[in-house]
Amino acid sequence: MNAPAPNDIRNYNPYDLLRIYTYYRTLLGSLLLIMFEVQFAPKVLGSDNPTLFFYTSAIYTTINCMTLIVMWQLKFSPSQRKLFGSLIVDVVAISLLMHASGGAVSGLGYLLLVAIAAGGIMLRERISFFLAAITTLIVLSEGIYRFLILTQENKAIFASGTLGALAFLTALLFQHLTKKILLSYAEAQAQAAHAAHLQKLAQLIVERMRTGIVVLNKNMELELWNQSATKLLGTHIVADSTTKLDRFPELYKKYQSWLHNASNHSPQMKVDGQATTEVKVNFAHLEQGNPAETLIFLEDVRSLNQQAQQLKLASLGRLTASIAHEIRNPLGAISHASQLLGESQTLPQGDLRLLEIINNHSKRVNQIIENILQLSRRKAANPEQINLQQWLPNFVADYKAGKNNGHQLAIAVIEKNIGEVSNQHEYDDSSIGMNLKAKFDTSQLQQVLTNLFDNGIRHGEPALRIEIGVDISHQQPYIRVVDFGPGISNENVRHLFEPFFTTENTGSGLGLYICKELCEANQAIISYIRTEASESSFHLQLAHPEKAT
Repeated sequence: MNAPAPNDIRNYNPYDLLRIYTYYRTLLGSLLLIMFEVQFAPKVLGSDNPTLFFYTSAIYTTINCMTLIVMWQLKFSPSQRKLFGSLIVDVVAISLLMHASGGAVSGLGYLLLVAIAAGGIMLRERISFFLAAITTLIVLSEGIYRFLILTQENKAIFASGTLGALAFLTALLFQHLTKKILLSYAEAQAQAAHAAHLQKLAQLIVERMRTGIVVLNKNMELELWNQSATKLLGTHIVADSTTKLDRFPELYKKYQSWLHNASNHSPQMKVDGQATTEVKVNFAHLEQGNPAETLIFLEDVRSLNQQAQQLKLASLGRLTASIAHEIRNPLGAISHASQLLGESQTLPQGDLRLLEIINNHSKRVNQIIENILQLSRRKAANPEQINLQQWLPNFVADYKAGKNNGHQLAIAVIEKNIGEVSNQHEYDDSSIGMNLKAKFDTSQLQQVLTNLFDNGIRHGEPALRIEIGVDISHQQPYIRVVDFGPGISNENVRHLFEPFFTTENTGSGLGLYICKELCEANQAIISYIRTEASESSFHLQLAHPEKAT
């Protein structure tokens, strides 16, 4: 770590130091005035000119008292000019007091060294030496005046010269000491700031980890934990009270088992016996060889199982794609043969019914094969910015035009921002603005919405409500397809987007799975929710047009 330059460390506020020095100078002036009035040392204080000594000490004390009052009322950062002027007042006042008391030989001149030392601390280097030079000139001038004008002995010049040399030496010494102190202070501040930055980074990293982390002390109390641990352990962790480990019976048993035999420890557990919160738990001492504090690592087994499920499904997808290719050719032969057989004029009515069954199921198997192949050869998404308020009504019109009963379908498009008072209205070009934008591959968005529209109309009335707007909490646009059917049971919701899951005898179970895959390819999220009116709906949380890549 590089030390800061001296010019940088001089940019500090010397207010506190100036206030202490002002207390000193006020006390000094008052003490000299009192000592003069009580004739404490009449042969020294004001021995040459009592009047000058009295008025100088009185004015000096008054100025210091007024300065102290101002500093009580106002806190300010004094400039170098103000500091220098304040110290010049001290130099002039003490020099006059020294002159009125017999010159440098009286010993009062050594009080100038305190002012020089204060200047070495509070002033910049050149200004501090300039103050020492002025002081030296004043002291030497006073000594020469006594030697030449007052015809006193040359010891006055010697005392003045010694005092001037001490002034420069004091300025140099305190400049050096102050620079060293400030450098050490700046290094300590930089190291403290760096340590605080590292601590903040570590805290953020721990807080945002998906793995739950808990610190357990020797009294089996939970000292620290992150957000993931709170989510996994539930609301039993209370921040404002001591939480004991025994409040989590399963975790407590695992901890005791680990203490007795770490190698025979089983990492799987269920929090509070709930099957939905299965957790993998591991323990480690915070310091090697010191069992006083223990780290507990918690991982959500559901997410691990989900990753394993995704890998399994990927392998299964490749396998089913290859099987679909093999099935397609014989299925085509069966379908072609049934069509040729259906052209026969001599078949009885019962056989025609069997041929109809063969054709229907051949079409169903062919649709399953098409869906599987579509997943295996799905092209990469090419998201583009679209204006939902323009694009969606055009899509609805095309969808209705492509249906035999399209003129009977009632599909309303409305605006409704989540998180504020909604301004709902039927779509028309004059009433909706032009600002609702999102990023999505338009061909894939057409495929997703077509599937959702078909499902909604098939399971409910020939009517849909399409809501578009912005989710204010996430600052992302959304599309919500609301149907008027009975909805999906709670038992089936959790499996809704799994491949080959269907509640119909004629369904393939791949439609919603394909929708989910297409949404994820476009950085969108699809979910099944109930509206405020308990209506069945599919919610598409689209990517932000400026954040999606």
